[in-house]
Amino acid sequence: MQSHSDASRDRPLVLLTGATGYIGGRLLKSLERNSWPVRCLARRPEFLRTRVSPGTEIVQGDCLVPDSLPAALARVHIAYYLVHSMGSPGRFEEEDRRAAHNFASAARQAGVQRIIYLGGLGANGPSLSSHLRSRQEVADILRSSGIPVVEFRASIVIGSGSLSFEMIRALVQRLPVMICPRWVAVKAQPIAVEDVVAYLTAALALPDGQAAIFEIGGADQVSYGDIMKEYARQCGLRRWTISVPILTPRLSSLWLGLVTPIYARVGRKLVDSLRNPTLVHDPSALEVFHIRPMGLQEAITRALHNEDHEFAVTCWSDALSSSGKTRPWGGVRFGTRLVDSRTVRAQASPADAFAPIRQIGGTNGWYYAGILWWLRGFLDLLVGGVGLRRGRRNPHTLAVGDALDFWRVEAFDPDCRLNLVAEMKLPGRAWLQFEVEPVALQPDSPQSNISQTAIFEPAGLGGLAYWYALYPFHRWIFAGMLREIATRAEAAARAGQST
Repeated sequence: MQSHSDASRDRPLVLLTGATGYIGGRLLKSLERNSWPVRCLARRPEFLRTRVSPGTEIVQGDCLVPDSLPAALARVHIAYYLVHSMGSPGRFEEEDRRAAHNFASAARQAGVQRIIYLGGLGANGPSLSSHLRSRQEVADILRSSGIPVVEFRASIVIGSGSLSFEMIRALVQRLPVMICPRWVAVKAQPIAVEDVVAYLTAALALPDGQAAIFEIGGADQVSYGDIMKEYARQCGLRRWTISVPILTPRLSSLWLGLVTPIYARVGRKLVDSLRNPTLVHDPSALEVFHIRPMGLQEAITRALHNEDHEFAVTCWSDALSSSGKTRPWGGVRFGTRLVDSRTVRAQASPADAFAPIRQIGGTNGWYYAGILWWLRGFLDLLVGGVGLRRGRRNPHTLAVGDALDFWRVEAFDPDCRLNLVAEMKLPGRAWLQFEVEPVALQPDSPQSNISQTAIFEPAGLGGLAYWYALYPFHRWIFAGMLREIATRAEAAARAGQST
C-alpha cells in the first residue's frame, strides 16, 4: 500500500495563496488530506506555522511585492489564486488589479501549468457591482498570462466564518424585527463551503492544458430573506421583516456596521454586490465533476454543527492573545459568542491542579459563593429547569455524558481539560471550560497554569441583555472559584510532599 509521503512525492507541487483566509484555510486541510505537496504563500508565515502539517512548506511573500513571488513559484505546477483586497481602506479594485498582474507575470516566468481561481457569480453588464466586476477582471488578468485558468464562480458561501453568512446570522440573532432593503429579495444560489472546497480540490485532476469557467451553486435558488428565515427556523427564533425599498447601499452598510460585526466599508462593498442576482446559468460543473452540492437547509445545519466543533477545539489562550492586552468590559467576542477567560498559576503538578476541577459540583459544591449557586439552581427549577438536584454520578470521577448539576460533561481529558455545556434555562447557550497546562520549571518544584473560560452564545437581544446584566456577578463568582481551585491544588501538593 502506498504511504502518504509516497503519494505526495508522486504528485506535482501546488502553491496555495490565501491559506490564512476563510476558503484557503479549509482548502489547505483538504489538500493535505489528499496527499498533495503544498507550499503556502503568506505575508505573515507565523500565523500559519501551527496550522499546517509537517510536510507543508511556508514561504513569506506578498502578491503586491513582485520580488517576493519568484521563490514562492519555483517548481510549482499548479497555483491557487485566492487573494482579494475587499477589506482594504482604499480602492480595492486597484490593489486587486496590481496583485493579479504581479502574480500572472511571475507564474508565467516560473512555468506554472495551471491557475485555479475562485471568483463570484453575476452576469456581466453595467449594473454589475464593483466587487463582482473586480473578481471577473482578476480572472481576465490571470488568463492574460497565457496559463490555462480554471475559474469557479460562486454565489454566497454558507459556512461558519464566511462574511456573507456571518452578516446574515448577526442580523437574525440580534434583530427580532428586521428592516429589509431591496437586496433582501434578490435571488441567489447559496453553496456550502464544503462543496466549494470539493470543487477546488477536484480541479487538480482536470487534464493538463484545460481552461474553463465553472458556475457553481447549491441545490436551491432562494432570496437572502429566505436564507435568514431558514437560519432563524433552525435556531428556534421568530423573526419579522419590514421591507424598505428606499434604503441605499451606503445607508445599508452603515446600518450593518451598527447591528453586525462587519465594518461599514466592507459592508458597503458586500451590500453593493448583494443587489445582483447570483444564479447558475451554465450547469457544466455538474457534468464535469462528480459533486452534487447540498441544499440550503443542509448547508446551514452543517455550518452550525461545524461551528460548534471548531469552537470546541479552539485554544483559548490563542483566541484571547490575538485580541490584544486590553480587556473590554463584557468579555471578548468570538464570532457571535461572548468569552470571559482567566488564568492562575498554582504551585502544583497538573494532577494536583486538576483534582479540584475533577471533583467540582454535586455534594462537593462549586467552591465559591455557594449560596448564589444554590439560588441559581432554585430559580432554574421555578422556570422548569433541572436545577442542582441532579448532583453528580460519582464524587471523584467524571466521564463524557455525565450530568453535573445543571451542566453536562461535553469533553474530559484527565489532568488536562474539562468542558461543561449548560442545561439550565437560558436565553442562549453556555459552556464552562477548565484547562490545566504544566509550566516547565524545576522538576522538584512543579507548577501549572489553570485556565477557566465561560462562553455564552446569546439568542437575540434577550440573550445579550442577560449576559451584560449578570456579567459583573459572573466575573466575581468565576474569579473566586478559580482562586479557590488553585488554593486547593496547592494544599493537595503540599500534603503529597509531606507524606
